[in-house]
Amino acid sequence: MEEDSPKSLMENLLGLLRVRVKRGVNLAIRDVRSSDPYAVIQMYNQKLKTRVIKKDVNPEWNEDLTLSVINPNHPVKLTVYDHDTFSKDDKMGDAEFDIFPFIEALKMDLTGLPNGTVITRVRPSSNNCLADESCISYCNGKVVQDMILRLQNVECGEVEIQLQWIDLPGSKGLR
Repeated sequence: MEEDSPKSLMENLLGLLRVRVKRGVNLAIRDVRSSDPYAVIQMYNQKLKTRVIKKDVNPEWNEDLTLSVINPNHPVKLTVYDHDTFSKDDKMGDAEFDIFPFIEALKMDLTGLPNGTVITRVRPSSNNCLADESCISYCNGKVVQDMILRLQNVECGEVEIQLQWIDLPGSKGLR
C-alpha cells in the first residue's frame, strides 16, 4: 500500500452523508404475526445496518448511519430485512434514492435564509422510490432532506429517512 493512500482518499471524498433511518411504516409480515425488522443502507462498498426491532411492523429506529460520499451521482440503496434466528433473514423490500438533488442544494449560497425555508422539492416519479414529495430544507443552519421511501419487491411498507451532510476538514468538499 502506498504511503499517500489515506490522503488521496480524502482528496476524492466529498464529505459524509448522515442518513437518519427514522422508522418503518406498515412493513410486511414475515414471521407468524409480525416481523423483526432492520434496515441496511448501501453505497459503493459500504454497508451499514440499524438494530433489529423485535415483533414490530412499524419500528422506530431513529438511528444515524454515516456514508462516505465520493460520487454524488451514485444512488443509495436501502433494504429492510426480517431477522430470523435459525434461518436466513427474509428480505422485506428495498428502495433506492438519489442524493444528487440534495448535493446540489448544499452547493447553493444559503446566506441569510430564514430557518425552515424549503430550498427545493423532489416529486415522486417512476424513476424514484418516493412515496410522497420530498423537501430539502434549511433548518438550524443545516440543509436536510426528509424522504418517505416506498419499498419495492414487497407487498407493502415504507421507510422514513432524513439526509444531512457532514463536511470533513481535509476532504475535497462540495464547492
